[in-house]
Amino acid sequence: MLFGLLGRSANRRIVDRLHGEIVAAVRQPALYADLGVADTFDGRFELLALFSTLAVRRLMRLESPGPELAQELTDGLFRRLDDDLREMGVGDLAVPKRIKKLAAAILGRRNAYDAALGKDNDADLREALARNVHANVVGPGEPRTLRLARYVRASEAALGAAPSQSLLAGAAPFPDASTIA
Repeated sequence: MLFGLLGRSANRRIVDRLHGEIVAAVRQPALYADLGVADTFDGRFELLALFSTLAVRRLMRLESPGPELAQELTDGLFRRLDDDLREMGVGDLAVPKRIKKLAAAILGRRNAYDAALGKDNDADLREALARNVHANVVGPGEPRTLRLARYVRASEAALGAAPSQSLLAGAAPFPDASTIA
């Protein structure tokens, strides 16, 4: 245990702040009330995957230590999921299996969102949001999915416009979801 404490990342405070920004974005009531995200563990997990993808994409585009922070943010995300599962009462033997499944889900979603965000049109993004965030309950052409896609693009733009030093200090300026018409 002592070795774990000595090996803590020098960037831990920054990663904790970035994680806090992502969690604050996930907790926006408008995402659930207005944009059709289910207010459940699964719905919140999907938003966590989405917002962490946006933050990691932006950090990866920065000079060092941006990519390193992106990896540390991902590692920290999985540590917190491990803690959350244990707090929810998942047994010690089951946690690694659950984390493996959650990690595969997050990384799969990152690939899908990354590919969709790399395109000029939002068809693939809306499809990915409908499939993942809305669990196919809301279709890709429905108004809530269209607004969610606009919010994702606005978030990507806000992160892109943020000064590099702010991001490297742990600030992730996700916009207010209630402002998306």
